[in-house]
Amino acid sequence: MSALGQDDLSDLAAARAVLESPGLAIRIADRVGRPIEGLVRRLPDGARRTIESGTRRALEAALDVALRTLDGRRRAAPSDWLHLGVVVASGAAGGAVGLAGLALELPFSLTVMLRSIADHARAQGEDLGDVAARLECLAVFAYGSRSATDDAADSAYLAVRAALARTVGEAAAWVAERGVAGAAGEGAAPALVSLVSRIAQRLGVAVTDKAAAQLVPLVGAAGGAAVNAVFVQHYQDTARAHFTVRRLERAHGPEAVRRAYQQLGEGPAPARGPDG
Repeated sequence: MSALGQDDLSDLAAARAVLESPGLAIRIADRVGRPIEGLVRRLPDGARRTIESGTRRALEAALDVALRTLDGRRRAAPSDWLHLGVVVASGAAGGAVGLAGLALELPFSLTVMLRSIADHARAQGEDLGDVAARLECLAVFAYGSRSATDDAADSAYLAVRAALARTVGEAAAWVAERGVAGAAGEGAAPALVSLVSRIAQRLGVAVTDKAAAQLVPLVGAAGGAAVNAVFVQHYQDTARAHFTVRRLERAHGPEAVRRAYQQLGEGPAPARGPDG
């Protein structure tokens, strides 16, 4: 299909800068004043298990929301500040009571964040009447996290998308076959379990970073709010970038966008045209 014009290349460059950045841990560390890696290493095994199970339960709740209640109604612009305020408040409440608070706060926070992600999907022209588009909203939680196994020489984003594409497609087909109402009550279905497991594997890295920061002595409610602010803004940025890429793919074709995306990694980002 058509080659990307200068404005579209600028949009793609901005999206790529977000999607290839491992910046969440760094941004959290700036807020708490300590390196995240050291905090994570000091987490006890029990805390890690709690975080792992809590992440999965939170994603299962978010999946139910994605299937049942996300809709395709267009809005003028994403309500980032509204969603940020809600998640910051929940982080303050969770941070005040430590790990036990995380188990209660995380499902709520992820659900609010999912709605914020859906706002960005709509803003970039996604039809959330399509089940696959709703599941792409959930998949943003995987695109917004780097894993220790990622190859720094390659695009982590493109690699994760390729790995998730079949799983998202199978889950969407399964839901379409049974209908949204029927599928939403069958979270144990293999297609949905596989999707949640793949996303949880990557999201768990970010949640562990978040939890480690919130468990720092004296961080408490204020620290929990600050960490949640970083957390939600990170995934809002990721959603904006991911759905920008998908918008450009609809306009120019996936292969043209993939080639341009990879080429952007080999040189400086293009400047926006005079009308951008």
